[in-house]
Amino acid sequence: MADLWFGVLGPLDVRAGGRRIPLHGPRQERALAALLLDAGHAVTVDRLIDVVWEEPPASARRQIQDLVSKLRRALADAGAGGDVITTVRGGYLLWPGVGRLDVTEFEELVASARDAEPAHAAGLLRQALALWRGEPLGGVDCPALAGDVRTLQEKQLAVWEEWAKLELAAGRHHEVTAELTALVERHPLRESLVASLMRAMTAAGRAADALDVYHRAREKLRDGLGLDPGKELQSLYERILRAAEPGPLPEPPPPPVAASQLPMDAFGFVGRGGELARLDALLDHVALQPTAVAMAVVSGSAGVGKTALVTHWAHRVRDRFPGGHLYVNLRGFDPGGSMVAPEEAVRGFLFALGVPPQGVPPDMDAQTALYRSLLAGRRVLIVLDNAHDAGQVRPLLPGSPGCVVVVTSRNRLPALVAKEGAVSLPLNLPTGGEARELLARQLGDGRVAAEPDTVDELIARCGRLPLALAIAAARAAVRPGVPLAAIAAELREAPGVLDALDAGEPATRVRAVFSWSYRILGDETARMFRALATHPGPRIGVAAAASLAGVPVRDARSLLERLAGAHLVTEDAPGRYAFHDLMRAYAGELADLHDPPGERDAARRRLHDHYIHTAEQADRLLDPHQDIPPEEPSAGVVAEEHRDQPDALAWFAAEHAALLAAVEDAARSGLDAQAWRLAMALYDYLDLHSHLHDQIAVQTTGLEAARRLGDRAGQAHSHRRLGWALRRLDRHDDAHVHLRSALDLHEGLDDDRSLAHVHGNLSGVLERQGRYAEALVHAERALELYTAAGLPAWQARALNAVGWLHGLLGDYDKALKHCGRALWMHEASADRRGQAATWDSLGFAHHHLGSHQQAVACFTRALDLLRYLGDRYGQAETLLVLGDAHQAGGETGESLRAWREAHDILVELNHPDVGKALARFGRRRETGSSSGAPR
Repeated sequence: MADLWFGVLGPLDVRAGGRRIPLHGPRQERALAALLLDAGHAVTVDRLIDVVWEEPPASARRQIQDLVSKLRRALADAGAGGDVITTVRGGYLLWPGVGRLDVTEFEELVASARDAEPAHAAGLLRQALALWRGEPLGGVDCPALAGDVRTLQEKQLAVWEEWAKLELAAGRHHEVTAELTALVERHPLRESLVASLMRAMTAAGRAADALDVYHRAREKLRDGLGLDPGKELQSLYERILRAAEPGPLPEPPPPPVAASQLPMDAFGFVGRGGELARLDALLDHVALQPTAVAMAVVSGSAGVGKTALVTHWAHRVRDRFPGGHLYVNLRGFDPGGSMVAPEEAVRGFLFALGVPPQGVPPDMDAQTALYRSLLAGRRVLIVLDNAHDAGQVRPLLPGSPGCVVVVTSRNRLPALVAKEGAVSLPLNLPTGGEARELLARQLGDGRVAAEPDTVDELIARCGRLPLALAIAAARAAVRPGVPLAAIAAELREAPGVLDALDAGEPATRVRAVFSWSYRILGDETARMFRALATHPGPRIGVAAAASLAGVPVRDARSLLERLAGAHLVTEDAPGRYAFHDLMRAYAGELADLHDPPGERDAARRRLHDHYIHTAEQADRLLDPHQDIPPEEPSAGVVAEEHRDQPDALAWFAAEHAALLAAVEDAARSGLDAQAWRLAMALYDYLDLHSHLHDQIAVQTTGLEAARRLGDRAGQAHSHRRLGWALRRLDRHDDAHVHLRSALDLHEGLDDDRSLAHVHGNLSGVLERQGRYAEALVHAERALELYTAAGLPAWQARALNAVGWLHGLLGDYDKALKHCGRALWMHEASADRRGQAATWDSLGFAHHHLGSHQQAVACFTRALDLLRYLGDRYGQAETLLVLGDAHQAGGETGESLRAWREAHDILVELNHPDVGKALARFGRRRETGSSSGAPR
């Protein structure tokens, strides 16, 4: 008899002599699963009927007999013998002694561990846990077995908890931290695992990380169950908090977020069984070599279905990756040239993993290191779609095992295969049968079966290319009364059989299909299709398309809907349309053939004017005090109007990628004035959301455009904004250089407001460098210029800056004088942000003058305003000094509450200042009092 093995601790699996025994259909899988879960005990026919069917047929009992008979025959054919499943009164019994069953081995190892000495018990438990290959009975969809599955999962978690406690008792905290981190990520409500992870981190000297774990667990418990952590976990948190040493602590990693970025699985996917099996085998590679990162490169011609295949597979296995799913379209072959740079993709992944923009390191190496640290110990699926070459991929690869990477590309990327050990999976055209199945899925079996020869002709003329087949099917589907022979005739009569789009690709005749779809468009729809090739971003909104084509918004929406109905564009978000790369290239070729260069240039100019005027209007809602006056839009441009600040922010977020691409496209196209103006209009949005790397990129492009124009004012504005972005990244020397250049340029211009802005920015940079006296000189100059220009809102901000700097220099009376005047002016203009900053400055001065109760009142007022504004970091900063003021006034309980709230906010923001809160707890314990060191 062949060596027989059954597996339920993962996908259902049966092997004889090491070879997998195929199971035929979900009913047979469900029946075998029920027999295995009760191995050694009789399973009644009624139980099997309940397992196999949710609504049993009248012939259910006879079909159960057939199912069991076929199971016996499959096992016997594999050499397992005929006595594996026996008939008993009222049912069937699977004998556990005829082979090995992984759940039985698991339970025996656990029992042995519980009888063993502690020194050996952890190893036995580890062996038991190694038997698990994934979720129990993964892939067997059966509600009647859900309770059994939950029981197995509970047993596994209990063993993990026992194992963790044994390892920590043996002092192996460093060895278990990564695995515990992954476990807590998968089971955030399991308080015993959370406690073990906190203990491991604390023993490793990572108290701040342990506290961070607690805060995330508390949030999960509140959101998921409406409960606070149990007393044991709360007690552990308090003990760690009290034991934290003062001074800088290790910076906590950002809270891991289970990202879910996969695109939607398209309806109608058919075939590709062999390729799906090879991708499934990639998961086996993880088990075979658990220290390696498994990777596959799916390569093939444009439109052959690479993205559809990988997306479909990713959705099939998504449950195998509890750490999340990352996806990026690298646009490696975008005919517009807007390929995604690795650093842009890494930043996108960091945001998806929960890192706030201000937590992203300034340089590429540090960003990649943080990205890989976040993935350590987690099972994450990473899909890198449409890659151009290995250099675009390598910075996005994880550095530790557990993750699986799938890359799609028109190139085979042999460098990744040779160096990184990627599995090469070339994707060829679907078979004729698969192509027929695709058409049948869209048109119905009956219609396809009625005209078999015509269907063969359609498949041949589409070159079996899935993209072309989808377009042909869509054309036929909207004309249900038209015979397929007529559809084929239209395609047959299309003028010419056009070459493949890319040199070296097989002759797919896809242009013939595209031209066939294009020929049926009306003149205005065809003109819109050609115009869209000019757009540089990944997707376009209706108003932008209207400006591009020079038509009203209502007409643009109708034209886009017609193009989407013909599958020439896709509406991948409400009101936003995207091209497939092949379709964009085809539209561009048609534009070159049919549209004069002057007309295409005018369309591009209208598009950029749309973005400039819409962005400038949105920007004025973010900051009404703009220093660049707006211009009137030119004829044919549709500028969107935003109701309020949230509406403006939502538009900026939706158009983020398109706006960045538009700045670069304008500069490449010689539209330098549009390039720098659009960069200016993006400044406040990018600054508010701390997109500092994007900020530096667009302002640098704007600066170069202004230089080419010889526009002195444009250069000055660009230098100033570049300088402030660099200051926010703590690149103070570089910031100083740009702000000095801005100052020199503005000195020759009649623009006192902009000159004052530069002095104010220089003051801020010098303050961050601790050069308070120099900073005060620039703040006072800014105040003079604002006062002379009659700008009371800016005058109030400058007054507060002067008062704050006097306070930093120790002259608190002058601080109170200037800040008091600033507060009166801010209240007169209803500037809540300015009021908050000024109340904070007043609190600082009162605190250092020993007027602690007044300081508390000022900080409290600032805090109320910051809460109204939703400024979380500002709240944390003010809470820290509010706690200092309470402590200095002898209100220890109030100080602790303020510091703890500040600590919680900083942990939530993943901000490096979290150490400031912990240091205050340590200082209170050492001295019993505090003078409240300033920020």
